[in-house]
Order: sequence, then structure tokens, then C-alpha cells
Amino acid sequence: MNKLPPEGDIQASKQRFIHCAQKGILKHAISTEEGGYGDSFTHLVLSHEILGKSCLDNGLLLSINAHLWGSVFPLINYGNKEQKQVYLSKLLSGDLISGHAITEPQAGSDLNALLMIAESTPEGLLLNGHKRFITNTPIADLLIIYARLDNKLSAFIVHSDDLGALFLNQPNVTGCHSATMGDIKLENCLIPKSRQLGKTGAGNIMIQQALELERAFIFAGICGVMNWQLKTVIQFSRQRKVNNLHLGKNQAISHKIAEMKLRLDSIRLWVNECARLKDNNKRITMASAQTKLFAAEAFLQSSLDAVQILGSNGLAENNPIAQLVNDALASRLFSGSSEIQKNIIVALLGTGDGYK
Repeated sequence: MNKLPPEGDIQASKQRFIHCAQKGILKHAISTEEGGYGDSFTHLVLSHEILGKSCLDNGLLLSINAHLWGSVFPLINYGNKEQKQVYLSKLLSGDLISGHAITEPQAGSDLNALLMIAESTPEGLLLNGHKRFITNTPIADLLIIYARLDNKLSAFIVHSDDLGALFLNQPNVTGCHSATMGDIKLENCLIPKSRQLGKTGAGNIMIQQALELERAFIFAGICGVMNWQLKTVIQFSRQRKVNNLHLGKNQAISHKIAEMKLRLDSIRLWVNECARLKDNNKRITMASAQTKLFAAEAFLQSSLDAVQILGSNGLAENNPIAQLVNDALASRLFSGSSEIQKNIIVALLGTGDGYK
């Protein structure tokens, strides 16, 4: 991939996203009829890892995944012909930036606690409520927003310039900092009824499917970043000498490096297993939860080990190795926390009620 625009403010984040879209990163695993390459999820995984190696920007990777799994694929799976004609080609080209809005200040990941309301009126659909920590909000042209219509969780396409829609750039978080984030406030936001996505009450299954895909594949790109992380640590261990011996000769250090390599390759195996299942039209509910749980915990441990090996150098100002710790902490939360993934796994095994 050609050189990306530099990191910086919200406008720079938007430029980096558009640059990736123009290079075709959004078109994998999408049929040619829908405007994609007609290739596989296996191709998508490979492409995203190459992007991760190129950009070393977990925020950009999070932004791209929010756009794909939160908006593009729900539109492919649930959009009608007219909605696809209006939005899909522009979403794939980067002319439109999107994502999805689920989390609310009081609800977190509890779908039963979501309070945003949609009301059907003669003029259209009237939306009221508040969403929080929504990826891409400051740069989004539109978002798939989940609200209750007739007390049933449903999905709606809301534009950033709709009257009564406020797409804010605060609050933000330190992890994956280049993924722009913020609140959404809808105050008597009136949209046409044609902008309801899917049937009334389909919101739960749409969210579950979107998050399954995000959990399965978001670490494809992060593997590229972790590959750089590992190479950086190896290079440092070769150059740094302690008691006239290269640092890597120290068994405690070499074992940490071996474990980092094992974690990276294990994540690759999990992500590629999800791709294999999708390419064979198999369910990925269990595999995606396992992938997300293992990968998030492995990324955090490898990031901590990398800082430990580099010592004070790893904490130097503007050293990206230190920033990866914050990114890894964020990875334990996005797409559902590690605890939620455990709930899903045990529920699918027939014990507990963590997945409904």
C-alpha cells in the first residue's frame, strides 16, 4: 500500500480512512454483484494483515472494521434494493463513511437496557436518545443506529446532517486513539420511513451478526501490528548487551520472545479458522468469541512483555511500543469485553445464560 497520510486530527483520520478505501481494502469478501471483488474471507484476512503491517495504526484498523461490520455487511444482508443503490457503492469506495451505534451511557453491552426510542409518525420516524463511545462518529456521514420501535429493537440509517442529529467528537479514549469516537444525541430527529434497515424487531440478530464478524476479523489487521512489535523486540534483543552478552541470550528474555511468537501465530490460526468457516458458509458464533477472547488477552500480554523487554526505552515519549499497551487494553473491551466472550462460550456449551 502506498504511504498513508500522517496521523493527526480528525481530518487526518478521515483522509487515512479514505486512502485505504480508495486502495480497495473495503471490497474483500463481497460479491461482484454488490460491488466487491468476489473473493473470500481468506483474502480479506490477508489484505487486512498487510494493512496492519503498513500502517501500524490500530485506530485506523478499528475504524475500518466498524465501517465494514457495523454498516456495509448489515446493508448487504438486510438492505432493500433501493437502500443498496443509494448507499452501498459509496460505502465501498469511501465516498461515505459509516459504522454502527449500539452502546448507551447507562447500558454498555446490555441490549435489554437500550433506551433510544423510534416513533412512527405520519411525517416519518422520530428518534430520541443518546449513544456513547461510537467509533467513527466525528467522521461519519451516516451511522446504523439501533433504537426501539414499538418496543422492539430495530435499525435505522441516520445521516450526520439530519435535523436533530448531533454527531459529537467527545468523549474519546486513549486506546486506538486515531479511531475517532464520540457521542450521538438524537433530539426529535425525523428521518424518512425508507431509512429503517431490516424489519422491526430485527435489531438483536443484526447486532449479534455484526459483532460476530467484527470479533472474528478485527485481529487480522492487528496481527500485522503485532508482527512489527515482535520484530522490534527481536532487533532490540540483538543490539542490547548486558554483561557483554546480547539481551536475547538471557533465557528469561528469550522465553518472553518465544511466547510472543506463539501468541501471534495462534491468533493467525484463530482468525484464519473464522475465515475458513465463513468461506464454507458455516456458523462462526463460537469461533468468533474464542478468537476475540484469546486474541485480546494475547495482544495485551505481548504488549506488556514488549515494554518489559525494552525497559525504559519502551516507555520513551512517542514510542509506539508503549501506545500498544493502551491499544491492547481497548481491545479487551471493543466488540464485547473478554467477560462477555466467556459468557457466550459457556452459553453455547449449554451452561449459563450469557448469550440469548
